[in-house]
Amino acid sequence: MNKTLSAVAAALVLAAGAYYLTAPQEQTLPDAPVEGDALVAITVPESLTPEATMGQRAFDATCAACHGENATGRRGFGPPLVHRIYEPSHHSDMAFQLAVQNGVRAHHWKFGDMPPQSGLTPSDVANIVAYVRELQRANGIE
Repeated sequence: MNKTLSAVAAALVLAAGAYYLTAPQEQTLPDAPVEGDALVAITVPESLTPEATMGQRAFDATCAACHGENATGRRGFGPPLVHRIYEPSHHSDMAFQLAVQNGVRAHHWKFGDMPPQSGLTPSDVANIVAYVRELQRANGIE
């Protein structure tokens, strides 16, 4: 009887071990980056100028799908514009106008080319730039 009980116990241990080893395991870490996550953390200014406020609305409607909420970028979609690469001495306000009008070949990031954006006037883009520049200044990018 002892041998039978031992054999049953051993079989149960083996079955439990096999189940544990073959059962689906949670593979996602709580802090693992996920496609669509913001690429940078920023400080948002307490208030915006009227031009930047209009720019924020236009940005949210047209640009945020790729460049993220508050221009923080989106993993797998587009780069953050609140980044030293886009400081005014490297990417002028006119560079934003040209990017919207003509699109941009990928050159700083590996997100692929940015297509031209339709439905934005030069005035809309100027307001978007005002918004981005205010975000940049609030984060030490001059």
